[in-house]
Amino acid sequence: MSTLTSNALAVLQPSFAGTEPPAWVLRLLGEGLTGVGLFGRNVQNPEQVARLTETLRAERPEVLVAMDEEGGDVTRLEVRQGSSFPGNLALGAVDDPELTLRVARELGRRLAACGVNMNWAPSADVNSNPDNPVIGVRSFGAEPELVARHTAAYIRGLHEAGVVGCTKHFPGHGDTATDSHHAMPRIDLSLEALRERELVPFKAAIAAGTKVVMSAHILLPALDEELPATLSPAVLSGLLRRPVADGGLGFDGVVSTDAMEMQAIAGTHGMQRGAVLAIAAGADALCIGHNADDDLVCGLRDALVAAVRAGELSEERLADAAARVRALAEWTRTSAAAGPVAPDEEIGLAAARRAVRVTGGEDYVPPSGPVYVASFTPVANMAAGEATPWGVGPELQRLLPGTRTGSYGPESGLAEATTDAGDLPLVAVVKDVHRHGWMAAALKALLADRPDAAVVEMGVPQAPPAGALHIATHGAARVCGRAAAEVITGATTG
Repeated sequence: MSTLTSNALAVLQPSFAGTEPPAWVLRLLGEGLTGVGLFGRNVQNPEQVARLTETLRAERPEVLVAMDEEGGDVTRLEVRQGSSFPGNLALGAVDDPELTLRVARELGRRLAACGVNMNWAPSADVNSNPDNPVIGVRSFGAEPELVARHTAAYIRGLHEAGVVGCTKHFPGHGDTATDSHHAMPRIDLSLEALRERELVPFKAAIAAGTKVVMSAHILLPALDEELPATLSPAVLSGLLRRPVADGGLGFDGVVSTDAMEMQAIAGTHGMQRGAVLAIAAGADALCIGHNADDDLVCGLRDALVAAVRAGELSEERLADAAARVRALAEWTRTSAAAGPVAPDEEIGLAAARRAVRVTGGEDYVPPSGPVYVASFTPVANMAAGEATPWGVGPELQRLLPGTRTGSYGPESGLAEATTDAGDLPLVAVVKDVHRHGWMAAALKALLADRPDAAVVEMGVPQAPPAGALHIATHGAARVCGRAAAEVITGATTG
C-alpha cells in the first residue's frame, strides 16, 4: 500500500450499515482508513456499540469513531427511545454555561464508555432565521454571544470526557430557509455581517480549544460566488485558516466536511469531484454519512489518488490533511489514558426541567385520570431522522394510566383530534407551529372547540402561546417530554 493511497484513505470517514463492522471496513482500516462514523442504524444498545468499537480497534487501535450525538432531537445512542439529554435550544433557554458543560461532559462520558471518541457536535449556528428547516432547536438560540458561550462550554465538557468535539456548521447555517440535505442554501450576507453574528460562536469555540470544525454546504457570495463553503478555498483556507492578524479565524485543527452525499454536494458536483475539491480547499476529513460501501469508499480513495497524479490536487495538501487526522486520532488515545470522568446521570433531566417555560394556567387543574394526547407531527428533520420517538404521550401514559394518544398530519381533518379525544381532557402537542400553516390551523380549530386544552410546544416557541396551559420545552427529547408531563400532571419534579 503506497503512502499516497494510505493518505487518501486517512481523510475518509465513512459510515456503514449494520451493527457489526463489515469486512471491507476492517480491511481498509488495515490499509490506512483512520476514521468511521456511526449512526442509529449501527446501534442496538451501549453494550453492542462497545463490542463494535472494540472490533474496529483490533484493526486500528487509534481509530476515530465518530457519532452524530447532539442530544435533544438528534440522538444516535438513544435513537429508539429518545435522548436522556435536552438539546441546545433548551440549554440556551436556561443560559447556564456550567449546566451546558455538565450535560456535554456526561454525554461525552457515555460516548467514551461505548468506545466513541469523536462527537459531530455541537451546532454553533446562530438560529437567526426562525423559518430555518434544518437547525431550529439544534441551535442554542438567536443571539450570537449566547450561542458563543454555550458552544465553548459544550466543547470543554466533551473534552473533559476525552471525546473530540466538532463545532459545526461553518461559517453558520442559521440564516437559511433551505435544507442542504436536499439542495444548496444561499446566504446573502456581507462579510461584516458574518463577523458580527455567524462567526462569533466559531471564534469562541476556537478560543475554547475545539479540535475540529465542520464545514457547511452553503453558498456565501460575499466570499465565493460559485463554490459552497465545503469546497471553497476562500472560506476554508482563507477565512477559517488565515491568521487572526490577517483577518481570519486562525484555526489550526482538523476541518471536517458535512456529509458528502448531501444533495448540496452530490447533486451539484458529485461525490468524487466534491472530495477532490474539498481537500484542495482545505478540508482534512470527508464525512460520508449514508450509503457508504466498499465500492463508494474505494472510488473516493481512487479519485483523490488520481487527482494528485493528474496535478489537480497537491500531494502535500493531501499529506497535510492525513497528518492532521492521524494527530487527532492520537490525541484521543492520550485522553482515554487519563481515565473516565465521574457519572452525572441525572443532569439531562435536571436541565430539561429547568428549560420548561409555562404560560397561563392560572385556572388550570391537573387531571386526576387519563387524558388524550393529540400530536401534530411535521415531516422529520433529516438530521434527526424518522426513527426517534418524540412527544409527551409515553410519559403521560406512565403518570396517568389509561391515557390515549393520536398522531395527526397535514392530511388529517381539523376536527379529528377533538372527536378522537371524546370526553377525555385534551393535550395538544406541536413542533414549530410557526413554520407549518396546517398545524397552526389545526391547533386553532382544536382550541376553538376545546379551549380547556393544554398545549405543549416542543420546537422553537416562536408563535404566541395558546391554550389553557402553554408549555414550551425548547426541544423534543425524551426528558423534555417527561418535564412537560410533570407540569401537566402537577407531579413532583424532585
